[in-house]
Amino acid sequence: MKRIVIAILLVVVAGIAGMVVRSSSRGEFRELAASHSAQDVSDVIRQSFELSPGTQVELIGLNGSVTVETSDSQTANVVVERTASSQDALDRRRVVIESSSGSLRIRGEKSNTGFFSRFFGGSEARERVTLKLPREVSLFAKGINGAVTVGELKGKVEMAGINGRIQIARASGAASFKGINGNIVIALSRLDQEGITLSGVNGNIDLELPADANADLEAHGMNGRVVSELPNVTVDQSKHGNYSARIGSGGSAIDAKGINGNIRLSRSGDSRPADAGN
Repeated sequence: MKRIVIAILLVVVAGIAGMVVRSSSRGEFRELAASHSAQDVSDVIRQSFELSPGTQVELIGLNGSVTVETSDSQTANVVVERTASSQDALDRRRVVIESSSGSLRIRGEKSNTGFFSRFFGGSEARERVTLKLPREVSLFAKGINGAVTVGELKGKVEMAGINGRIQIARASGAASFKGINGNIVIALSRLDQEGITLSGVNGNIDLELPADANADLEAHGMNGRVVSELPNVTVDQSKHGNYSARIGSGGSAIDAKGINGNIRLSRSGDSRPADAGN
């Protein structure tokens, strides 16, 4: 009886495999062959927009690094450099740029990858995004597989699901970082009333604060330490993984939870590495 059951299972598996083979498109086989070639294919998207102060710029689902330069202009320049191992892979993944009143969205669409490409590791298209934005905008970034480097911003900053290092030259609005796999360096020209939220960060965090900063830091569930290079700031450890510190006379909240790394408090410098300077 067991032999009969095994024989039936083998016939079913062979039938399913045959259907998969027949349903696979020729394009998948072409892509797999092209993935072994020495030269990638690429294209570049360039667009410009006029943004009013307070516009929210959204970066969603991008597979590659993001660089944001800022200036006093109201013009946004978007450059997306796309690369893949084959034209089929490049065609299957799109980057959509949408602009409306009050928002500019740049998002990557998931590849419609077939069975053989998934099974044999067919590569996905990659993007390198370079933006030149007005300073008076808010930035929302989610699902970025690469480093994010940002110049001076005067609006709110929200980042979630980033697989790479984050560096922000200067910020003056509220800031939130959740689910970050990489180090974070952010310099603040002032602390917003909404404060700073740090949650689920796998990396070290450098917070560069202005000389007149007034804030209260609370950190819970840390696998690391809170250290301060600021004068007259004492860091208290109530128990393992829990820290608190009063900066200045206290005020805006800096909340940190689930940090796998150290938090360093220091004075803001004068460098603005990702700023256009105009």
